[in-house]
Amino acid sequence: MSTLVGTISSPAPDNINNSNINPDMEKAEPKKKKTSGDEDEAEKMNKNDNVADDVGSDDDDDDDGEDGDGAKFKSEKELDLGPQFSLKEQLEKDNDDESLKRWKEQLLGSVNISSIGESKEPEVHMLSLSILCHGRPDLVLPIPFVPNPKGVLFSLKEGSKYRLKFSFNVSNNIVSGLKYTNTVWKTGVKVDNTKVMLGTFSPQQEPYTYELEEETTPSGMFARGSYSARTKFVDDDGKCYLDVSYYFEIQKNWPAIS
Repeated sequence: MSTLVGTISSPAPDNINNSNINPDMEKAEPKKKKTSGDEDEAEKMNKNDNVADDVGSDDDDDDDGEDGDGAKFKSEKELDLGPQFSLKEQLEKDNDDESLKRWKEQLLGSVNISSIGESKEPEVHMLSLSILCHGRPDLVLPIPFVPNPKGVLFSLKEGSKYRLKFSFNVSNNIVSGLKYTNTVWKTGVKVDNTKVMLGTFSPQQEPYTYELEEETTPSGMFARGSYSARTKFVDDDGKCYLDVSYYFEIQKNWPAIS
């Protein structure tokens, strides 16, 4: 702590002549004696002030950049990622680079260039929807769907466990983030809304198959009856490859196998 000098006045001894004391000294303000700790603290404060000035100047520079080139950049269109190439062009590029060629093979797998085509847009052709139930023959529904004379695509038993399996082809280019959505209504009320990310798929001659997790049909008197549904397959770019509506039924017993 700082030591204060001259803040407390002591009575002068009798053997000292008060007249010899300079009156200006009595009027002088008491001064604070600085210690080494005070000097260090003052030096730190000066350094902090300098740092604050530097930070303020940097902020000013950033603001100027945003008002200038930054604002111009934001006003332009989305970031230009360069020219787009078809998958065939991508595979045929840099054939002399063995490491890059191996990386492409790992990414795309075995792709037949002759079956790709020149289009830059991927194509997904949905082939069929299958319903798999234990102890029952697989119900394969080719796409486009063909309902029965009553307008019902299929019927399931209440409380039964089942899986959905899709079969589809991918051609031309890689399809990114293929997603399956299915919405179900009963008497006009939405009762289910399912969204599943299937993944990213490269073109190949053999069809892909994707199987969803096991589910259970609802049961009870109020669960039986007719349902309407809408199924869609959409990729990350919002391109829709299938959008179909249909009807199905939940019954007390399995329908007879035809």
